Amino acid sequence: MVETQPRLKQQYLQDIRPALMKELGLSNVMQAPRLEKIVINVGFGDAVQDSKKLDKVVADLALLAGQKPVITRAKKSIATFKVREGMVMGCKVTLRRERMYEFMDRLVTIAMPRIRDFRGISGKSFDAQGNYAMGIKEHIIFPEIDYDKIDKVFGMDIVLVSSSNRADHTKALLKAFGFPFYN
Repeated sequence: MVETQPRLKQQYLQDIRPALMKELGLSNVMQAPRLEKIVINVGFGDAVQDSKKLDKVVADLALLAGQKPVITRAKKSIATFKVREGMVMGCKVTLRRERMYEFMDRLVTIAMPRIRDFRGISGKSFDAQGNYAMGIKEHIIFPEIDYDKIDKVFGMDIVLVSSSNRADHTKALLKAFGFPFYN
């Protein structure tokens, strides 16, 4: 059985990496920025009252990511929010290698154009280490989700972790992958 690489990974290796090296003035292939992982996080405060809702969120996130999410719990108690230490607060998935490229491909080519009133994503959401974070308000923009079987629409945080520690290098990488920045 011949294993094929995801489309975006092939594109990165053949086209994007050489172009980035030329554009950024890098001499070594290992200096070129690359994606290391994508972390998808769903915070879910309603899980405190009903654990069945959490099971549906976990199932939907597993469908989107292609792997089983990890349940996240509260690290400390906060009385104002009625949260006790160890309570279930949501779930997260860390995608690497092929699954990361497959998810990113679906995110950029299929899901983002389906967002209502979409004008692009902010180019200012980079942290000091060159990682990019974005939020999605509705998970129903992904084609894997059957709209008729959804009880509650939830949002998610998506963090793209880059090997570069410079925001301008990571932004150039994401632009090359087709991320539609508006600033």
